[in-house]
Amino acid sequence: MKAVIFDFDGLIIDTETVWYESFRDIMKKEHQHELSIEDYSACIGTSSRVLYEFLQQAVPEIEEERMKELTNAYYLEKASRPELRPGVLAYLKSAQKNGLKIGLASSSGRDWVVGYLEQLDIFSYFETIVTREDVEKVKPDPALYINALQNLGVNGEEAIAFEDSLHGSNAAMAAGIHCIVVPNPVTSHMDFKDYHLRLSSMEEKELEAILKDFELDN
Repeated sequence: MKAVIFDFDGLIIDTETVWYESFRDIMKKEHQHELSIEDYSACIGTSSRVLYEFLQQAVPEIEEERMKELTNAYYLEKASRPELRPGVLAYLKSAQKNGLKIGLASSSGRDWVVGYLEQLDIFSYFETIVTREDVEKVKPDPALYINALQNLGVNGEEAIAFEDSLHGSNAAMAAGIHCIVVPNPVTSHMDFKDYHLRLSSMEEKELEAILKDFELDN
């Protein structure tokens, strides 16, 4: 292995749980609609356009801009102090120690991602950061990962992707990358398939042990 590529939302920090709670509570309060975790999670890991289209199908009178204002306010109130998910920092340090190239591939916007990375003081670990501004299609399309591979100068067989969502894992595998899924509370019920390994968190297994497993497989 020569590189590791991380997703961002839901994997490095658990933004997804707070976003789900935001949309769930606003939908119930404003429209008396019960937004299930299964329906919401089907929109995770891809464009937010998918979520808003689903919500407007469920409740046609929804005004998208009004919904954005309400959910953004709720999110900012609840997520004022972001924290890394368990084991993330250890993985970054281990990857750096072992001479691996480190990339990030996210369907979110660059300002959103970079702002958090700087706030959490981990921006310097990443050699490339690929976001929705860099591609025509986001996950589950593999373009984000293909772009990251090219920027890092490696091929898919030489890289491991870490993902928390089904759209993300499908994108990584479509790019020919080994994928390890690390679901969060919102994505843990998803029907992940064809992944190399599933972890409850990155604390469950050290990165060096994962790298040794790949060496033995090859």
